Amino acid sequence: MQCEERFFEIYNREPDNVAFCPYRICPLGAHVDHNLGKITGLAIDKGIHIAYSPKHNGVIELVSLQFDKRAQWHISSTPEVKQNDWADYLRGATIELAKRFPLQVGLSGVIEGTLPIGGLSSSAAVIISFLAALCKVNRLHPTAHEIIMTALAAENKYVGVSCGKLDQSCEVYSMKDRLLYLDTKDDSYELIPQNRNMKPYEIMIFFSGIERTLAGSKFNMRVDELRSAAYALKAFSGMEYGKYNETYLRDVPREVYEQYKDKLPETWAKRAEHWYTEYDRVEAGAEAWRRGDIEEYGRLSFESGKSSIYNWETGSPELKKLYEIMTRTDGIYGGRFSGAGFKGCCMALVDPAFEESILEKVGREYLAAFPELEGKYSAHVCHSADGVQF
Repeated sequence: MQCEERFFEIYNREPDNVAFCPYRICPLGAHVDHNLGKITGLAIDKGIHIAYSPKHNGVIELVSLQFDKRAQWHISSTPEVKQNDWADYLRGATIELAKRFPLQVGLSGVIEGTLPIGGLSSSAAVIISFLAALCKVNRLHPTAHEIIMTALAAENKYVGVSCGKLDQSCEVYSMKDRLLYLDTKDDSYELIPQNRNMKPYEIMIFFSGIERTLAGSKFNMRVDELRSAAYALKAFSGMEYGKYNETYLRDVPREVYEQYKDKLPETWAKRAEHWYTEYDRVEAGAEAWRRGDIEEYGRLSFESGKSSIYNWETGSPELKKLYEIMTRTDGIYGGRFSGAGFKGCCMALVDPAFEESILEKVGREYLAAFPELEGKYSAHVCHSADGVQF
């Protein structure tokens, strides 16, 4: 791997170990985890590698193959506020891990992502692979739930992204050829085996070629709009309510929404409509997977993508075009944006027999619409995989 080669170039020795965390896809359950919804997801056989060795002086020194700037801090004096660079996720992870466990050993590491950045939970994957390495050098043995909550806190508290635990849970709990079905309200989950009667499938990732955008703040805004809907619905219906940031749409019965939704501002009502309908799609999708009906599961994923466009109101022109092409391409069971939907990629569940024709058609039609992205657009075939190993 390139991270091992780069480590040798920098330190003139082989790394002691390599940590790996897979990326994830979420065909159903998008934009609901931050309000305690249900999700389904799969880890894939691509992700983040960190080649590393311990540093017994407590220093953490990191290089990324995707970014230029080297990052360095000490485990006992990590900057308390973010530094506005790629390593903020890992500074936050250091602080959150240190709150839970004693840290004495730092590390030197080189980070490598095996796919372009955007839409596959690369932030969660780099945090979790880093936590795996930092736990290893400090001889720590956290539970899966502790890792998930540590990684989530790093994003929420330090970086300031109002995400839920979808990404972290998929990357930790997943098992190859099993669908993770998780309730983020109580963290109960099931790993649904692939039914022996299910048609074969592969996972395709279509990268738009757009990796950076100024729309990132819109993610937090969408979450605020949804929470505002929940708060207002509680007030309209006479339900007890408390602090705004402790209000979740999961606590508002569907019938309350139906009764009072016309009183909500249009944008708030749209966010809630997505949440409630996505909740239904996840439950239906889990049952479709259980009985081996990947065509129905895929159809629901396409519906999820449509709701993300019209109710959640996300999607760059590039991602909308990719989604539209996918919906009329033979051999694609279903798919949607992957991630927040402002940049990055679309994912699809596909029939392997159509692999070549899908790759050719999607690439040709997308680049006809956006010829300036020639050389930046890419497509990748992936498979389901186990979650991170500690």
